[in-house]
Amino acid sequence: MKHQSTVNVPDSRESVLHNEATRYSALLVGATGLIGSALLRQLIRDPLVSKVTVITRRPMEDKDLGSASEKSKLIVMVTSFDDLDKSLEQVDADVVFCTLGTTIKVAKTREAFRKVDYEYPLALARFAERTNASVFSVVTAMGASSNSKIFYSRVKGELQDAIARLSIPTVQVFQPSLLLGDRNQVRPGESFGALISKGLQFAMVGPMRKYRPIKGEDVALAMSRAANQAIQMNTASKSTMMHYYPSDKIADLALHTMG
Repeated sequence: MKHQSTVNVPDSRESVLHNEATRYSALLVGATGLIGSALLRQLIRDPLVSKVTVITRRPMEDKDLGSASEKSKLIVMVTSFDDLDKSLEQVDADVVFCTLGTTIKVAKTREAFRKVDYEYPLALARFAERTNASVFSVVTAMGASSNSKIFYSRVKGELQDAIARLSIPTVQVFQPSLLLGDRNQVRPGESFGALISKGLQFAMVGPMRKYRPIKGEDVALAMSRAANQAIQMNTASKSTMMHYYPSDKIADLALHTMG
């Protein structure tokens, strides 16, 4: 039986002190994107994270990631994502983070889009299942639904449904609205939409708050925080506990992280 929940943001007290807390190893795929690059910086600098393995399609620079000692826990594997399963044979991780995502414009075809936004993330979720990882953390999108008439939202929803059928103790699904931040790829449609939304933020309160645009860095902060909490709570389960973080809850969690 699958369980679903929305996230409850904790109060300001830490449940476990850092020097008593459980450290964990992390796998991150999607580290060169807006959210992924910010998340990598968070993981590298987090004393609770003992090792960070990154699987990427192209070499990455590490000059802004942290100190020499912090960067010493980073392992970078450069490979084609079509060989993802083979690369994963060399990896062990307690928490698996997936921040992969593209657009139809960049992918060129629906088939290519589906490969990046459905097939690769699902392969990572299956890896988490078969290696008994404690947490699988993934970014989908606001409005993701397998019943959506919009192809983008439907694929994201189908991914959520497929992951829910697996047996992973904790699955954390982040559903941000329009993302703010500097991207490697220019997305004019998203930029225009974010600009309009920013101008209307004063009206986005209550139930409408989840539609506010959000910084990619804040999504990364929330993902790191939620994973830490799940590991420290040690909520082992024989079935998958699905936690959904809409954009307003992501913002609350990121704000709490920054204290």
